[in-house]
Amino acid sequence: MAGINLQHYTPTGAMNTAEAAANIDPTPLIDDDERSPDELEALPQKASPADDTADTAHAPHPPTWRHPIGSTRTFFAELSGFFSWKFLSWLAIDQCCVSGGVFALVMALGLPLFKELGIGASRQQLYMSMIMSPWAMKPFIGVASDLFPIGGFNKKYFALYSILIGLLGCSILLGIYHSGAAESAIQQGENAVGRLSDFIVICFTFVSYEAATLDILGEGKYAELMRLHPESGSSIISYKFGWSLLGSIVTQCYVGPLSDAGYFHVLFWIALALSLTPLYPTLVGWIPEKKRTADESGMVKLCRGFLFDRGAFQEKKVPFIVITLCGLSAPLLAAVTTYADLVIGLVVSAVLIIAFTVATYYIFPKTFFWVFLSIVVTSMSWISIGSALGYYYTASEECVPDGPNFDYTYYITVTGVVGSVVNFLAVILYQNFLSSWRFRPALIFTIVIGSLASIVDLIIIMRWNIAIGIPDKVFFLLGNAVFENLVVILQSIPMSAIYAKIAPPGMESAVFAYTVGIANFCGMVSSLIGSGVIQWSGMKTVGENCDFESLPYLIVIFQILVPMIVGIPAVFLIPNVLQTEHLIDWESERWYEDRPGELEVSEHGNEDEAFAEDSRLEPHLL
Repeated sequence: MAGINLQHYTPTGAMNTAEAAANIDPTPLIDDDERSPDELEALPQKASPADDTADTAHAPHPPTWRHPIGSTRTFFAELSGFFSWKFLSWLAIDQCCVSGGVFALVMALGLPLFKELGIGASRQQLYMSMIMSPWAMKPFIGVASDLFPIGGFNKKYFALYSILIGLLGCSILLGIYHSGAAESAIQQGENAVGRLSDFIVICFTFVSYEAATLDILGEGKYAELMRLHPESGSSIISYKFGWSLLGSIVTQCYVGPLSDAGYFHVLFWIALALSLTPLYPTLVGWIPEKKRTADESGMVKLCRGFLFDRGAFQEKKVPFIVITLCGLSAPLLAAVTTYADLVIGLVVSAVLIIAFTVATYYIFPKTFFWVFLSIVVTSMSWISIGSALGYYYTASEECVPDGPNFDYTYYITVTGVVGSVVNFLAVILYQNFLSSWRFRPALIFTIVIGSLASIVDLIIIMRWNIAIGIPDKVFFLLGNAVFENLVVILQSIPMSAIYAKIAPPGMESAVFAYTVGIANFCGMVSSLIGSGVIQWSGMKTVGENCDFESLPYLIVIFQILVPMIVGIPAVFLIPNVLQTEHLIDWESERWYEDRPGELEVSEHGNEDEAFAEDSRLEPHLL
């Protein structure tokens, strides 16, 4: 199914009850009285509970079924006590109009647009991996935003430049489809179609870069604030997903019908408008951050408007280099695999994953490493064959006689809207029922449900639903559209919480980006493996007399068995703590103090003072 990216590439973000939050020490990493007035002004103020409840700060109460309007209003009011209304507004615009808007549009268009050009499922999946590569670039983007303030800001101008790149991609796509270049390429033959497809992929990648950059900058900011306010739980993640799903619902309502009608130019006009929406809020500074200057300790002026935080880089030189290499390897790998040789790309990707895993073992604390290894293994366990399924479900009668033969209005819009509504309800479901679970049972539950959901695909392909008198559209809608979309959210929420909670102080953006980027990178590799599996299975997915005979076997092996056999054991590498608790106690780990050149604790052993005295530890909080 076409859909939005929810943190990482595969079906895989968390609320807290007041009772659980009450057991957590809500003291921020750096107390407000240790900060300067300028530092405090740049941060959202803490919630101000009444005097008689000051000692029992809790996460925002989630919306409830009985009082949806009033409880939602209370949820937003309490959430704004931890995160400023401007940042919440910026995050809502980004998630609704970019991640859930233009990016969801691009991902949904991947099936009808490339299929119309005659691109097979295996090649189309390679293209989609290339388009997704900016999401695996998050480590590089995170490091760059931390180390190179532009115009004095760590995030503002990186966000603005990404918006301009997204606008460029949409503008070029609009020009291609308004000029009739697509129709001309189809008439000229396979070589012309190949060149046009490659060009379209680059433009789609520009749009994906805008979405990925804005996403990681927002994630880095709320990761910082979550460390300041651990009692907020993961409510901000559910808030983010809620807006993404709302945007996705609206997007899917029009992508299917317009794709069936062939109005791709209209879709690119809409994409252009959506790409533009976060420009003004970003320009006027709705991302909370203090302007930095060359007078700060460790700061170096490179040229007019560009600074380099040499002090922060020297303190964490090796982690920053590894994180940067991780981010840059993703687009290079995607390009090699897509435009050169798939096998070479897969071999290189295996070497890179092993190298990053070994580097993580030697650089970070062991607790961080085991969580990191769990993320790598679970991400790799979902071998994607989504392109083959999409081509099967939307195949024509000539391609798959007596098959489902879904049109795009049904496959993208009807099932997409139903799935997005299910996702929206899943956020509330997670808030009210699963948020009090520990991480391990929550993740194991979602892996099992996600694997079993693929049985719906198997039943339809084997035509067993027809044998018992259930039409394809009814069975697919009540099965696949509900369960698979439910699993996306149920697994994304706790995984996103894990990404945020293992980020160390002073490197929130970079390390958050590293873990998310590795997850996306591994997901991209699993998609490349899936593309190879589709190709090597001998499936024919376009034209007449298509051959999907091997598809049921691929579903059983790669969608049902592998995730449970590989993914469930990997979950046990994650500490079995409540979702309101810290996964890593960075102060007790003494990661900073144990390494040469790192920040030293004061002679009186007051770690809080040591953190407070060097502003470089949390430059993007200032």
